[in-house]
Amino acid sequence: MSALFDIVYHIRSCRDRLSVTEQKVADAILADIAFAAAANIDQLAEKAGVSIATISRFAKSVECDDIRDLKLKLAQASAVGARFLADAPGADESAFYSRICGEIEATLRGNLARFTEAQFRAAAMLLSDARMIYVAGMGGASTMLSDEFQFRLARLGFPIAAYHDPVLLRMLTATLTPRDALVLMSVTGVTPEMLAVADIARQYGARVVAITDPDSPLATKACVVLPVKTDETDFIYKPSASRYSMLLAIDILATELALTRKEHSKELLRRVKFALDEYRGGDNRLPLGD
Repeated sequence: MSALFDIVYHIRSCRDRLSVTEQKVADAILADIAFAAAANIDQLAEKAGVSIATISRFAKSVECDDIRDLKLKLAQASAVGARFLADAPGADESAFYSRICGEIEATLRGNLARFTEAQFRAAAMLLSDARMIYVAGMGGASTMLSDEFQFRLARLGFPIAAYHDPVLLRMLTATLTPRDALVLMSVTGVTPEMLAVADIARQYGARVVAITDPDSPLATKACVVLPVKTDETDFIYKPSASRYSMLLAIDILATELALTRKEHSKELLRRVKFALDEYRGGDNRLPLGD
């Protein structure tokens, strides 16, 4: 894999050191990255109001091998999407409180409509009698929520451990057996390390449950998929609502597992409540450590 080269950052940072004509090229490119990536050299020169030779000099000035290399790097930069490269018109940033709440609600309702009882019951069956449940997540929300899933099941008495280190996960999955279960959490379902550990786990017969995009590569590697999707908006400044869809899946699955052994779960939850109230006090409606 080649080293990451952020051409947008590089052009912005060195613009003031360029010649006057090269600055025109920089401004034309930064004004419309997608156009610059798709345009031929004549079109780019016309847009910037400079000669073709200036475009060639500009490519060298921003540490590209040639114009072709410049266009390749611009195409890579353009792939992140216009919402990260330009201001979205008409966005009412003053109303973002209600906007955040609205997107969370839309995410929850949209994902709930995709869920089926059969999916969660199938996942619960795979996990309920596993010798050991391992849950893996990498990245912001997935890491946090894999720990959350561990907590949900641990207080119900299930043997479970969460892992995030990719090397440790490879080692761990190589030790799994058909009696073990691996829960993989990934909103995108394309993280290479997650795909690799799924393959290793399946090779040794482990039960693999994926909480992920149902159309992703990771979904094809799981025994059971709990589908989560999120539609990212152009308001890039707020955290993604995707983690709420994963949290909803966790809550439903944890409840399904609790109900697979209802009396046992109730007794363990009673013990947790008793242990907490003994030292913190408060009324009997305080949550169980949430």
